[in-house]
Amino acid sequence: MPVTLNLYLDDSGTRHPSHKIGKKPAHGYDWFALGGILVRSDDEESARELHLKFCEKWEIVAPLHSSEIRSQNENFEFLRRWDKEKLEAFYDELYGLMREAPVMGIACTVDRPGYNGRYLEQYKQNPWMLCKTAFTVVVERAAKYAIGQNMKLRVHPERCNKTEDASLEGYYKALRSEGMPFAKDNSDKYRPLSPEQLNQTLYEFKTKNKTSPMAQLADLYLWPICMGGYNMSNRPYQRLMEDGKLIDCHIEENERPTLGCKYSCFENVQRKA
Repeated sequence: MPVTLNLYLDDSGTRHPSHKIGKKPAHGYDWFALGGILVRSDDEESARELHLKFCEKWEIVAPLHSSEIRSQNENFEFLRRWDKEKLEAFYDELYGLMREAPVMGIACTVDRPGYNGRYLEQYKQNPWMLCKTAFTVVVERAAKYAIGQNMKLRVHPERCNKTEDASLEGYYKALRSEGMPFAKDNSDKYRPLSPEQLNQTLYEFKTKNKTSPMAQLADLYLWPICMGGYNMSNRPYQRLMEDGKLIDCHIEENERPTLGCKYSCFENVQRKA
């Protein structure tokens, strides 16, 4: 079996542009994002072993879920009973897992208020679902990186439900047959891949369960990448950048607008330094 570059995706936020977000997140931002990690297929075994060792040491039986760990509830409510020293050691080693795993973070984060301000009226209250924008952008950027490594790309979103899984697979098939869906006059500056390039590079689409160690690493990476779009000094995001764990650290600075983590419709966001 050929060595491939594998993209594991998780989602975060509300994918419908105009739906209410429900309970407002503690961080106060309103985004939808798809992203996670890139990993070579021949490096996956090493990443899985690191994940297994971490879970065994800390006696973790539930999937590592970023929001549950941060809020210390549901499957991770037991964290509330730990003393400060043990809890700090757990969080430090959890980040150590992210740092030591041979993976690289990538995502597309869409600011929902910015998206609605730009497109809601233009498309008569019926714009694209945000997952179409986020999926096509992050997959195309991962494909560009794969081409630079002379590799093909497998795409593995975390399984959600039949409707949403089918939507993502539809976007994937459209990329292979038609290329990027954005208007040519607006997207040329991003140097989009041609349908032929995408067809040759996109090798497989297959959803993964939440129990997948790679899907869990994607989940752990996504939240800090999203936060970094609003606050560059967010500590988890800052650590990932300092440790060279995001795609932005592996490309030239002038390549970031076309290849790095994408923050879409952020024109009105005052990004904290």
